[in-house]
Amino acid sequence: MSQMYNIIEPNVISEETIRKALEEQSQDEAGQLARREGIDFKDVTELQLSFRNILQIDNLWQFENLTKLQLDNNIIEKIEALESLVHLLWLDLSFNNIEVIEGLDSLVKLQDLSLYNNRISKIENMDALQDLQIFSIGKNNLDTLEDVIYLRRFKHLRTLNLLGNPLCDNEQYAPFTVAHLPELVYLDFKLVSDTMVSNSASFSRKTGNWHLIERLFCWYAGNILAFESAFVEYLNGSFLFESMYEEDAEAAKLALLPGVDDLLQEYPSWFVSVCENLFNYGLEQHEKREAEVSDFYESLQEALTANQEQGRKLILEFENRNKR
Repeated sequence: MSQMYNIIEPNVISEETIRKALEEQSQDEAGQLARREGIDFKDVTELQLSFRNILQIDNLWQFENLTKLQLDNNIIEKIEALESLVHLLWLDLSFNNIEVIEGLDSLVKLQDLSLYNNRISKIENMDALQDLQIFSIGKNNLDTLEDVIYLRRFKHLRTLNLLGNPLCDNEQYAPFTVAHLPELVYLDFKLVSDTMVSNSASFSRKTGNWHLIERLFCWYAGNILAFESAFVEYLNGSFLFESMYEEDAEAAKLALLPGVDDLLQEYPSWFVSVCENLFNYGLEQHEKREAEVSDFYESLQEALTANQEQGRKLILEFENRNKR
């Protein structure tokens, strides 16, 4: 228990606390009507419970259509009892005493999450938040850049705040973060500039971050082979001509014209001959391309091995410097 509890009386989220908060939110005529006739919690979409000395999250199961929840500036120690809030888009748990990220698995629609100014030492247990766009976790106890790598799974993440964590003291923090999260638009309340992107690219090269390049080249090589195969698939024989002729509604009418019948006897063999030549040419080019791709993979593997070795040396040097 914090010494703060000796001064501040801890509260829980009781029904009385909720109703009082809703009444304060609704100061207009509609709010007065709601106070007289009662408030149906299922109709509430926004709930503000800031600055209420709340120690434990509870009694929110009735707010099944809630999209915005503010629990900032309390004394909450654990993220819990949010399972029913499946439509939540915005959650503010800043300025609390939370130590572990947990209890968020059901919030699959969440787009904006603030855990600013807590006691969190690791980013974890957020895999379900695939729609996350804004994440604020500044002023916590994050001290390793590995936490940034965890955030790569959030493909829609555009705004990130880590300012005030020990990891920000690392001189490689900004380029490392931008290099691993290339879709970021704002980092620590600043627009990600072209200079930061350039520095992050340089950082990636220096630290042997080649796995993305490997994936790109493999995808490219695979598509080359697929294209070559598709290009010659139906050219070996009369299949192409027959399929075209069958779908031509005017062909039967043309066959009735004088002299066309002789042409129809000669044309298919000529057409098939051309197709077979194209097929053979395609196979030759396909074999050449396979050889090129094979050479490419050998060269790629050599380059990857060399860069991985260089990366291991750099990491070892970095760890030795940290130990010293």
